[in-house]
Amino acid sequence: MRRAGTELLAACTAAAALTALAAVPAGAQGHTAAGRDRCTGTAPVVCHFDVAPGTYRVRAVLGGGAEAGSTAVTAEARRAMLGETPNAAGETVRRTFTVDVRDPEGEPTGATGSPGLDLTFGGAAPQLASLHVERVRTPQVLLAGDSTVCDQAGEPYTGWGQQLPQYLTDRLSVANYADSGESSQTFRDDPALFPALLSRIHRGDLVLVQLAHNDKQTDRDTYRANLTAMIEDVRAEGGRPVLVTPVVRRWFNTDGTLDNGTALLVNGLGVDLPAEVRALADEQDTPLIDLTALTKARVEELGPEASKALYLYDEKRDNTHTSARGATEYAALVLGELRDRKLIPSRAVR
Repeated sequence: MRRAGTELLAACTAAAALTALAAVPAGAQGHTAAGRDRCTGTAPVVCHFDVAPGTYRVRAVLGGGAEAGSTAVTAEARRAMLGETPNAAGETVRRTFTVDVRDPEGEPTGATGSPGLDLTFGGAAPQLASLHVERVRTPQVLLAGDSTVCDQAGEPYTGWGQQLPQYLTDRLSVANYADSGESSQTFRDDPALFPALLSRIHRGDLVLVQLAHNDKQTDRDTYRANLTAMIEDVRAEGGRPVLVTPVVRRWFNTDGTLDNGTALLVNGLGVDLPAEVRALADEQDTPLIDLTALTKARVEELGPEASKALYLYDEKRDNTHTSARGATEYAALVLGELRDRKLIPSRAVR
């Protein structure tokens, strides 16, 4: 087993600093540095900070060991914060990212999880030389969605919102309020979901809305009214709504296409949900990410066999929920649209 790089930084008295940090009100600044007593293990290295809910910037120095290393970072409920980051023997690499710490730490209606900030430095050969955590306020990308978006608690399930943070620098944070099983109506109605998300918005924050998979019996007028109300409420709080059409289901025709209602989210009442989202985005002058079209193209490109790896077909015979690979690819598609449409600045993209 490889060592976790050089000795972990012990420059501050961690307990006193963490106590001060936890008392900082929302939006204020605070900082601490992690000593070895805050991290355990070598592969992976697991670190915990007793901090209050808020947004935290993490500055990590990776590498520094006698052998080459490769480190990936997850935070809280399996959120991907940093992809595999290699270093040569003796080399150190500095990386910075932000983590949204909240209670519960994963799905808003799910298990509480552990209070505070949890970081896992894993990967092929993890090496952590030093670590610094600071409370900050950054522009946010807030997510409203269902199980295909949310921070899934257990493997092999993974939502694309869970994979999005790894593509962003510390100039943006991701607050994922997506929750399994939610329709456009239930997401609006639950105080832990849309109302909680609204309370987090600061002027200029992006709010991505992908709700369709569980609107199986929602009529057209109700569906449109729900999304319209969400758009209006986000704008009233100073946020910038972005409509996202749903991830396709992996449901092939015999001709190798997904041109059918099951795959393309036409519900039990015959409502073409992605088509309604597209029309509403145009009517409301709201940016649109057509993730249905993007994921359809990717699944059809791979074909019936290779596309199984994007979903949980092999593990669960599941053609709706994505694997870690699928969620990672779909998060990259979302990122590409955000960047190309200049909804996020290029400097915020890792």
